[in-house]
Amino acid sequence: MTAVLLVVDAANVVGSVPDGWWRDRVGAAQRLRDALAAYAVDGLPAGAPGVPAGPLEIVLVVEGAARGVGGVPGVRVEAARGSGDDRIVEVVAARAAGRRCVVVTADRELRARVRALGAEVAGPRAVRP
Repeated sequence: MTAVLLVVDAANVVGSVPDGWWRDRVGAAQRLRDALAAYAVDGLPAGAPGVPAGPLEIVLVVEGAARGVGGVPGVRVEAARGSGDDRIVEVVAARAAGRRCVVVTADRELRARVRALGAEVAGPRAVRP
């Protein structure tokens, strides 16, 4: 069984919690990346909205000041050269035909764009319970 591709909009998810992330954008993206790594093998906690149970291939898309954040085991980091939303759409479009993909974002326009490519969507709470 192929792992579900989970594509996470770092800027949107980090920005969903007013915890001072704007003072350290790189650190905030790293903390999100590290939290996601724990989910790669076993999946998200039971009841995570919109995300199936089981193993995940996780891609964290970063932009702006967070572009220097690197990947860790279980989380591939993709740095957007321009728009993070455009890079997310590219990642979704490049997946293997028929592969299940869930994009984590609250951005309405991005949600519409990836749904048009056959991806499912979940809000930030799916990865930040």
